[in-house]
Amino acid sequence: MHLTILYRGPIISCNYGCEYCPFAKRQQSAAELAVDRQALEQFVNWVAQHSQHQFSILFTPWGEALIHNWYQQALVQLTQIPHVHKAAIQTNLSCQLDWVEECNKDRLALWATFHPEWVSRDRFLSKCLELDRRGVRFSAGVVGFPKYKDEIANLRQELPNHIYLWINAVKKELPNLSNQDRDFFQSIDPLYELNTQHYPSFGRACRAGESVISVDGDGKMRRCHFIKEPIGNIYDRDWETALCDRLCTNQTCHCHIGYVHLDYLELDKVFGSGILERIPNNWVLQRLR
Repeated sequence: MHLTILYRGPIISCNYGCEYCPFAKRQQSAAELAVDRQALEQFVNWVAQHSQHQFSILFTPWGEALIHNWYQQALVQLTQIPHVHKAAIQTNLSCQLDWVEECNKDRLALWATFHPEWVSRDRFLSKCLELDRRGVRFSAGVVGFPKYKDEIANLRQELPNHIYLWINAVKKELPNLSNQDRDFFQSIDPLYELNTQHYPSFGRACRAGESVISVDGDGKMRRCHFIKEPIGNIYDRDWETALCDRLCTNQTCHCHIGYVHLDYLELDKVFGSGILERIPNNWVLQRLR
C-alpha cells in the first residue's frame, strides 16, 4: 500500500503574527513543546517500523515547525527511510537551511509561504534561492490580498522561472475583489481560480480515508483535516482495517490539501508527483514555452 499522511502534531505556535491566523505569535511552554517532540519522534519511529508499506508525508502544522530542530531531524530521518517516497512540510522559511544537506533530497520537498507583513521580500527570496541552489524541490506562495500585489509581482519576477508561485485565494474576500485583482492573481498563478472554489463534496468519492489520512500527535487517524470524526489510530495493531472507500460527509471542500483528493476533480493529473508540495505537473516545461 502507498499511504499519504498529513501529520499535524500538538504544535500551535508561530514566530509570525499574521492577522488572519489564529496561531499568530502564539508561544508554547517548554513542556508543551516537549510533548510535541515526543509525539513526532513516535510517529517517525512508527513509519520506520512499517516497511511493508510505502509512505508520502506532508507536515501541516498549526504554526511554524521548522524553527524547531526536531522537525528538521524528522525530515532528515524520513527521507533516509527506503519506504518513504516523499517527506514535505509547510513552512514560512524563517529557519536556517543547512540541515537539508543531511536529507535525501530526492525525497524532500517544501511548501513555502511568503508573508510580506512579517519578512522582507529580499529575505524570503534569498531563502528560496538558497533552496534552489541546494537542489531542494519546493513551491512558494502568498496569500492573495490585493494590498500585496506589488510585492507578489516583484517576487514572481525575481524567482527563477522554474519555481512555481501559487496564490492562496482569500475566500471571504472574493466578493470584494475587482476583475483586475483576479486577473492579476491568475497571471501570477495559472491555477489561482482552482483555489477560489467551494467544491461540492457531499456523497462524492475521495481518496481521503482510503489512501490518504490525517494523523494527529496521539496517532488518531481521520479521513482528512476537515472531518473531525476519528476512524482509528495508527498505534493500534489493526490500524490498516480502518482504511476503506468512503464518501465525503461535508457539503463542500475549499482547501487545497483537501479538494486535491476528490476523485471527480482529477487534480492528481494536474499535480502528479508534486501534489504534496503543490507543484503542478510539467511546471518547468510550461514556464519555458
